[in-house]
Amino acid sequence: MQRLLSLGTAFVLAAGTLAAQCNATAQSEKADFGNATASAENWIAPVGEMDLVDLAVSVDDLSTLVTAVKAAGLVETLKGEGPFTVFAPTNKAFAELPEGTLAMLLMPENKDKLVSVLTYHVVSGSYPAAKVKDGMAPATVEGSALEIHVHDGGVKVNKSRVIKADVMASNGVVHVIDKVMLPPSMR
Repeated sequence: MQRLLSLGTAFVLAAGTLAAQCNATAQSEKADFGNATASAENWIAPVGEMDLVDLAVSVDDLSTLVTAVKAAGLVETLKGEGPFTVFAPTNKAFAELPEGTLAMLLMPENKDKLVSVLTYHVVSGSYPAAKVKDGMAPATVEGSALEIHVHDGGVKVNKSRVIKADVMASNGVVHVIDKVMLPPSMR
C-alpha cells in the first residue's frame, strides 16, 4: 500500500507536468517561465484550490492522463497531502505514442507498466519554475531520475518540452509537457 501511495505521488508530479515555454537568463541558472500561468478560461475553479487530480479533471486537454490515472489506481495517491510536482502530458502527447502503446498500457494485465509510466512523471516535493535549474536531475516516484535542461528556447524534461508551467494545486504544482516520457526500463 505504501508503494502504491509513493507511485501515486509520483504520478501526480508527472501528471503534468502543465508547462509553458521559458527563457533562461544569462544572469541566472533558474528557469524563467515568464507568463506561464493558467489562463482563466482553461480552469473550472480557481487555481490552487483543487488537488492535482481535480485540477487535471478540470482541463479537457488532460483527459487521457486522467483516464490513465484511474486505470492505474493512482487517484487516491494523487489526492494525497503531497506536495508533488507533476509533469502532465497532453492528450496530443498520448496520441503521439507509437500505435497501440496507450491501448496496451490501459489493459488490466499491464497495470504495473502503466503505473511505472505515470509515476515517472511525478516528483516528490514542489518544484515551481523558480526552483528549476539547468542540469537538475530529480528522482521520480518511479525511482529513475529526470533530466532537466533550461535554454533560450524554454525548458525540457528529458525530451519533452514544457508548454505550460506553474499550474498550482492544493497539494503540488503541475507543468504541462508535450510528450509522454517512458521510464528507462521501457525504452
